[in-house]
Amino acid sequence: MKTNQSLSLSPSRPGRRPFILALTAVAMTTLAGRVSAEPLKIGYSDWPGWVAWEIGIKKDWFKEEGVEVKFEWYDYVESMDAYVSGQIDAVGMTNGDALVTGSTGKPSVGILINDYSNGNDMIVAKPGIESVKDLKGKKIGLEEGFVSHLLLLKALELNGMSPDDVTIVNTPTNETPQVLASGAVDAVAAWQPSSGQALKVVAGSKPIFTSKDVAGLIYDNLYVSPESLEKRRDDWKKVIKVWYRIVTFLKDEDHLDEVLEILSSRVSVKPAEYEPFLDGTNILTGEQVKPIWEKGDGLKSVYGSSKISDDFNVTFKVYEKPMDIEKFLDPSLTLEVLAEMAK
Repeated sequence: MKTNQSLSLSPSRPGRRPFILALTAVAMTTLAGRVSAEPLKIGYSDWPGWVAWEIGIKKDWFKEEGVEVKFEWYDYVESMDAYVSGQIDAVGMTNGDALVTGSTGKPSVGILINDYSNGNDMIVAKPGIESVKDLKGKKIGLEEGFVSHLLLLKALELNGMSPDDVTIVNTPTNETPQVLASGAVDAVAAWQPSSGQALKVVAGSKPIFTSKDVAGLIYDNLYVSPESLEKRRDDWKKVIKVWYRIVTFLKDEDHLDEVLEILSSRVSVKPAEYEPFLDGTNILTGEQVKPIWEKGDGLKSVYGSSKISDDFNVTFKVYEKPMDIEKFLDPSLTLEVLAEMAK
């Protein structure tokens, strides 16, 4: 360093200092370019509102928008583990599960509401059980502490029943179809594709309660690490902008065949088999999502819905103390993007 400095100040080399400064500027610009080109790592899993990202991936819309993104495919629970361990910058989670990972692992900030479950989360019962009331004294297989558990509790509550009226058999969600088929339980609570598989493997089984009966109980969002959000807020806005391009494309009936082809290929099913999954997921347009971002009680607000999830998590000792819900949600990026797109 001292040698270079003395050279740059030497009268015999009048052009040396500007030359070094120019090289330094180039080097810093190059380094900055490399830093900004580091891809945002997003974990996604087998849920229609997150599989929809595949449209933007296949069409190179992220590159067109000028943001480098690397999507990494996981099973749902593994995606949350990957986020907590710092392998990825963001992950698709339900609003309730984000509170869980924040309390026990790593906080996150929801910047985008992809959808709410509109039937894909189900309580599937074996033949002979026709309603939620018929579950009294029965065994239900579900993954304790997750959204399917919450769905069951809301079903019981709306039917004048309590958790004591049933026996819960703790079961990984992806194993619920096999457990129902084995006869070890009388019903299961699960989300797609597990809920649909349960209906297939057990002849005569039926959904007796679904997320459509409590629309807004389960919001599916994109959650980002606070560190990444602070450093690369503009890049995350670009991701959101691509998302609404995806939504516009997906909502156009003229594109339905292409949409089904792209989404079904990601999860290795036939397009015709995938279409019902979309029907059970209310993927939200920009106009639909604005009132959901407003603070309020009840299921029509993501804040109210998250409060219900928080109460559930504390009651069932998923974590001990209520979470500060507002720290987990930031509507500002979405609202800015929608305002810019409206101009």
